[in-house]
Amino acid sequence: MIDLVLLRDNPDLVKRSQEARGESSESVDAAIDADRARRAALTAFEELRAAQNAHGKKVAQAPKEEKAALVAEAKALSDRVKEAQQAVTAAEAVAAEALAKIENIVIDGVPAGGEDDFVTLRTHGEPVRFDFEPRDHLALGEMLGAIDMERGAKVSGARFTFLTGIGARLELALMNLGMERALAAGFIPVIPPTLVRAEVMRGTGFLGQHADEVYRLDDDDLYLVGTSEVPLAGFHMDEILDLSGGAKRYAGWSTCYRREAGSYGKDTRGIIRLHQFNKLEMFVYTTPEDAEAEHLRLVAMQEAMLQDLGLSYRVIDVAAGDLGSSAARKYDVEAWVPTQGAYRELTSTSNCTTYQARRLDIRHRPVGEDGTPASKTAHVATLNGTLATTRWIVALLETHQRADGSVVIPEVLRPYLGGLEVAEPIA
Repeated sequence: MIDLVLLRDNPDLVKRSQEARGESSESVDAAIDADRARRAALTAFEELRAAQNAHGKKVAQAPKEEKAALVAEAKALSDRVKEAQQAVTAAEAVAAEALAKIENIVIDGVPAGGEDDFVTLRTHGEPVRFDFEPRDHLALGEMLGAIDMERGAKVSGARFTFLTGIGARLELALMNLGMERALAAGFIPVIPPTLVRAEVMRGTGFLGQHADEVYRLDDDDLYLVGTSEVPLAGFHMDEILDLSGGAKRYAGWSTCYRREAGSYGKDTRGIIRLHQFNKLEMFVYTTPEDAEAEHLRLVAMQEAMLQDLGLSYRVIDVAAGDLGSSAARKYDVEAWVPTQGAYRELTSTSNCTTYQARRLDIRHRPVGEDGTPASKTAHVATLNGTLATTRWIVALLETHQRADGSVVIPEVLRPYLGGLEVAEPIA
């Protein structure tokens, strides 16, 4: 949720943010009204409780002949207190629902609009050209014995696959390369649970507009995560962190699950959109003041990976309407996919400012100029970003293919593949 003080003091800013996302500003007015009603109900309840306590003392001190009437008044007052408490509960529920519709405040400079309104910040490398007819990643994967969609569908259904042979080895190589670099950058490696409670999924913002993307186990009221961002955000839920020594950085490696709802008919060939895939996710807890610098740091790490893998890419500033409810700004890095003649997303990194931390109640003690921690806590900022995932295999195979269907292994991956320089088609 957003900062209530900001909502009350600067509703126009919140409205502009909602409008930039393509949402109605009426939700802001509704949230303000609901918050006002909640506070009024709470004030009325507290006043009645105070009157009840005072009346209780009066009953205790009253002469015997007055007690019967005072006890009757006490019962009536008790009934009013109960009604007021019920009114508070109802008002809090209405306020929570209204506030949940207010998405994170976008950072100044984020382009307004939807999916197609992004701004390209920079490109790296020239799109690869071939003097032969290039094969797409699935054709190459089948020749190399790397991707088996047919058996994936037989066993699990559409949008599942088996990565086999060099396919499995490539994914492990990517993940290990990413983890090694994360370690060198001070990240703590984590293999998190992939089933989480509803409050964690809701706290990270994945049970809002993206709820139809999430797999749920009804009997257990648990959710399968679509990214390690979710359990890593819940890792410090309801805690006060010590950030005096700098940010807390984690690298979570997990299997991820997405329904890919609404994507039917899109990317049905190959492994671009799978229901199950692996991902190495960077997750950072830091102070709000340092969040934007940390965001750029994560993007730089992603770009370094793609550059060393020999991929051409562009970095885009995602438009407000395509951010998702938790992100205040998101940068995507999209690699060139030759057979599609287009850039396709390989990584995202989001600055969620204090939005998730408010929902999950994750705080820190700000340190003053004299180095003394403040007595009052404040919410942390959270950030997340992809450092490797299954989809990267698409760009790797297509970019580094040769006419005979073999694929040159990027030099940076060879140590993780026993020195293998070229993946050859299987007999």
